[in-house]
Amino acid sequence: MNESFWFPVQLSILVASIATGLVFVIGIVFARWFTLKSFKGKLLWETLFLLPLVLPPSVIGFLLIIVFGANSWIGRTYEAIFDSSIVFTPVAAVLAALVVAYPLMFQSAKAGFLSIDRDIEGAARVDGASEWRVLVSVVIPLAKRSLLVGAVLSFTRALGEFGATLMFAGNIPERTQTIPTAIYIALESGDTGLAFAYVFISVASAFVLLTIVQLGNKRHA
Repeated sequence: MNESFWFPVQLSILVASIATGLVFVIGIVFARWFTLKSFKGKLLWETLFLLPLVLPPSVIGFLLIIVFGANSWIGRTYEAIFDSSIVFTPVAAVLAALVVAYPLMFQSAKAGFLSIDRDIEGAARVDGASEWRVLVSVVIPLAKRSLLVGAVLSFTRALGEFGATLMFAGNIPERTQTIPTAIYIALESGDTGLAFAYVFISVASAFVLLTIVQLGNKRHA
């Protein structure tokens, strides 16, 4: 197998890894905030965070183009700084993966944080721990199983993202082509052997990651 075959695999792993790293941090921050605070519009914000789970990928891709495209202030600012558009670049692939993966991390982190006994957190505060120390030393360790599940699910979702990526990042060989878009093109061109190879890599990766989660859950059951 030549280098062009492995490019979509390498890019998919890179995109999924960056997106997962970002949603891991962002998901923890917002999940922690939403479990501690009550404020006006909280339900609306939570609903907004979960929308990518139910929206068609084409809608997500369209909204990403509107928000980050050349006609938006974000797109114009990015182009002025980097002399390049966000659309049809690996950055666009990361953003698409981030958006579709975020709800999974947010929900998992929130569920993990809500399962923690507040008295434990209170005891840490009484001992003089700051909110940051409580989060790092108490909350995250106690919620690590939920956070691991969220990270794995986010990674597998990012790895398999297709629709929004195709619209927003395109399918440029050796530039923005990921495993899902490579499968699509291989089928379109009648190369079922190539499509099967990418499908095998995708299924095997997801299977291994989900097995790790299942084994972790079984060990702590």
